[in-house]
Amino acid sequence: MLIKALCSFSLSIVLCFGAMAQTNEFRSKGDVRFTGLRKTNLTFITNQLVLDTLNEFNIELVKANTQIIKNIPGIGQATYRIDTINSKIVTTYNIEEIRTFLPIINFGGIKGNLWYQLGLTDNNWLGKGHQIATSYQNNNGLHSGQLYYKVPRLLQSKLGYSVSLTSWRSLEPLYFSDATVDYKYNINSIGFTGIYNYSVNRKIELGITAFQENYKKAAYDDNENIPGPKTLTQNKLLSKIEYDKNYINYHFFYLSGHEWKLTYQNVYTTDDRSWFNSVQAESKLFFRPTNLSNVAIRLKLGIASNNDSPFAPFVVDSHTNLRGVGNRIDRGTAQAVLNIEYRRTVWHKNKWGAQLVGFTDVGTWRNPGGGFDDLYNSDNFRQFVGGGFRIIYQKVFGAILRVDYGIDVYNRQDKGFVIGLGQYF
Repeated sequence: MLIKALCSFSLSIVLCFGAMAQTNEFRSKGDVRFTGLRKTNLTFITNQLVLDTLNEFNIELVKANTQIIKNIPGIGQATYRIDTINSKIVTTYNIEEIRTFLPIINFGGIKGNLWYQLGLTDNNWLGKGHQIATSYQNNNGLHSGQLYYKVPRLLQSKLGYSVSLTSWRSLEPLYFSDATVDYKYNINSIGFTGIYNYSVNRKIELGITAFQENYKKAAYDDNENIPGPKTLTQNKLLSKIEYDKNYINYHFFYLSGHEWKLTYQNVYTTDDRSWFNSVQAESKLFFRPTNLSNVAIRLKLGIASNNDSPFAPFVVDSHTNLRGVGNRIDRGTAQAVLNIEYRRTVWHKNKWGAQLVGFTDVGTWRNPGGGFDDLYNSDNFRQFVGGGFRIIYQKVFGAILRVDYGIDVYNRQDKGFVIGLGQYF
């Protein structure tokens, strides 16, 4: 009954945005025409297309540009038509726009832990591909929020930027040598990132974030000898560089292609003037064995300064890596996570689609101060398997209701639901 109610509620919100009426008015740039544009800015589209410098007709270039248009947030479908007008070859791209303004609704829970996230997001703000999002998240009564704004391309240049404000609170178990202690964790941050687009598929980001971390024991008695400080406040400055190669292509709600991302981060703690470094690599691969199926694979690898501290950077949780494990149940200074999904379309008609999903999520971590042998230690290895479904409304970008249920292969007492909008990855 809970899932049924959540599905009904989520879909009613998505439907309230409705389908977007199309316009047949032509908008041109040289011998290239566009029809169907209503919200999306023409210059924003043409700046991303591959131009024919030889001024000769090239059908392969037309096909490549059609796929580029389909990959733009806010574009649901794109086709092309070739005409000869006044002895000139004219290419017309017929575009079907979709809504990009939609709610953020995410849920998750296992026994003793329930979290939910509510907010609003738009991936084509102002019709120029700007991304804006604001959200509220509740972790067992602890309140968090975020505001994010991203301009992938500033005017007609290759430069862009993003800004963010975040306040996050959660209950976190920190692992000391002789005990596990629950802390109320709070981080407040403000960040700025500069973006340089080498091409449509490749970019580099340079960012800096100032933040403050606060830890406070959730419960303690002065007469008890519980390890760890009662409270801890640290002011930090994070700098990062990220390189992204994205060759993922969209075909309705199916994906094909790959993405590779490498991120280096450096954290400076102002109080004790210490440095902390981490490197993360993430790779995604999508392919379609049949017309009605999609296989999705994600591999995340990370390594950081191996400080013997309970405040390690890589977390184990249902939000990002292991569906069913719960909220931040462990931390480590190195990680290897593999997520594999098989998505099978069981219904696809007009605006709607439905998929059944089977998945396995596998992860292992290095304990703070430990060795690389921790990565294949059975105590640190977790594998969840499960299934779920997706209900998809194609007239709204990212309007996919996701429900998954995961069970620990080696400890079947650990299990839980993860519910949200959008694919898990």
